[in-house]
Amino acid sequence: MSSRSDREKEEEKERRSVAPSGERPSGDDPEGLEGFEVVDDPGSGSPGEQLKKLLAEKQELTDTLVRRQADFDNYRKRVEKEKHHERHRGVESLVEHVLPVLDAFDRALAGHDDPANAEYRKGFELIRRQLWDALAKQGVTRIESMGKQFNPHFHHAIERVETSEHADGVVIDELQPGYLFHERVLRPAMVRVATAPESKPAHAARHDN
Repeated sequence: MSSRSDREKEEEKERRSVAPSGERPSGDDPEGLEGFEVVDDPGSGSPGEQLKKLLAEKQELTDTLVRRQADFDNYRKRVEKEKHHERHRGVESLVEHVLPVLDAFDRALAGHDDPANAEYRKGFELIRRQLWDALAKQGVTRIESMGKQFNPHFHHAIERVETSEHADGVVIDELQPGYLFHERVLRPAMVRVATAPESKPAHAARHDN
């Protein structure tokens, strides 16, 4: 009886020493880890550390997306601005070529007051008005000159006329109108400007008398 008990103990010992993988051996080592060294995985961490790492990666991707979006918005605005400037310059160039035509209409209307040509005059006035309306819609405005103080930014003085009837530096005649394009001088007005007469010396006045 005792020999059988000893044999059973030996068999139990052998089963414990050669327990197959995945089978939990019975006895004093229920986990089957006796003789094995537990080594930590360097790539793993606590759940809190992994969460922090994921949040940092998410924030980095978000920041990158925001920067790319800002770069794209700046690029789009720059392209739109360049297109606007190109279109603006194109209209300005066209207006500069049309102004002499407008001048021709003004000269024709100013030089022909014959009642016999009244019908022709009405036609010229209509065409001139339509031409001016088209230019005004593009941002063209006429420089006001008559009776205004001479301004070198807006006026080009062709002649200075001594007179006591007007204040010194006042525009008394406009030879060619000037125009602005979107508040920028497209062509200055050609004008005559009043200047105060020079006072004669006392001895010259006596000599005249």
